Amino acid sequence: MARVWDIPVHDSTRVRDARVAVEAASLLAGLDPHRTAVAALVATELATNLLKHAGGGRIVIGLVEPLREKTRPAAVQLTALDHGPGIPDVNTAMRDGFTTTDASLGAGLGTCLRISSAFDLYSTHRGTVAVARIDQEPGTTRSTKERPGPTVGGINAPLAEAEQSGDAWSCVRVGTCLTLMLADGLGHGARAAHASSAAAHELRRAAHLPPAEILRRLHPELRPTRGAAVAVAQLDTDSGELQFAGVGNIGARLYTTRSWEHLVSHPGIVGAQFPATVPVKLRPWRPGSLLVLHSDGLPSRWAPPEDPYLLTHDPAVVAATILRDANSPATPLRDDTSVAVLASDPAELHP
Repeated sequence: MARVWDIPVHDSTRVRDARVAVEAASLLAGLDPHRTAVAALVATELATNLLKHAGGGRIVIGLVEPLREKTRPAAVQLTALDHGPGIPDVNTAMRDGFTTTDASLGAGLGTCLRISSAFDLYSTHRGTVAVARIDQEPGTTRSTKERPGPTVGGINAPLAEAEQSGDAWSCVRVGTCLTLMLADGLGHGARAAHASSAAAHELRRAAHLPPAEILRRLHPELRPTRGAAVAVAQLDTDSGELQFAGVGNIGARLYTTRSWEHLVSHPGIVGAQFPATVPVKLRPWRPGSLLVLHSDGLPSRWAPPEDPYLLTHDPAVVAATILRDANSPATPLRDDTSVAVLASDPAELHP
């Protein structure tokens, strides 16, 4: 079961908490001492920025599995979210070593970009979202613009800053097919996390199957657990066809040609009450398409992003922005919440 750290950053003591959390995550990911120190530096800078420039915020830390290489270690993902005034000049702020506060280590966002394996940031007057991933190899995927083909990213936030989330998302590439799954284990805590983690584990062995068959394959594997709501989306990059199937309360919205469409899952529980038939929706995947999967921790009436420039960012940034904008300090999350995004080749996106 994946460990998740959700750290509110509203005073200086929480900067240390963020650093300690990312060191623990780095240990789970198997990072060496140097890359662990890099992750700690990025966590310290992001937390300090939240305090000094945004009036506080939160940092969510978790592990992200590789798409294809099963033996490759996971990366540590740090996501900083705030409702602050935004960064007036992002280009200047991203210069290596730029800093405006004595409390900072002087590294700045530009250094975070350089030393992270991947780093992206989106900032408007509604606040800022920054995502950094640290693995054993520095600078391997520094910008979404350097990654050909569709891209995937997400965020998983536990209820009430718990150690484990009952949600899980996973993505596996087999041949020309990219399969994205999101699971929401029934309830909360360790038993819910056990169910969703079992689904993510089984996906690694079943990703060669079409979505409805993947769900049927998951059903007996989840019987010893509480069960879960699960949705599976599979994109064939050769044919340009997207298949979607879901069982239970998993939300899905597909963006194509400047409009959003709901993709509805079928009632049921994988591992407990599996339906006799699982409807499969087929949709064309066009340049600029984007798919959002989310658990029911996200309000059902969440508003899709209106800024086309956001859709050109790392999918993890898109997912985190959706999560941030769906809640506020006055209306916190009421459940474990995960959002996963499948996006087009960045070269095809035009803001």
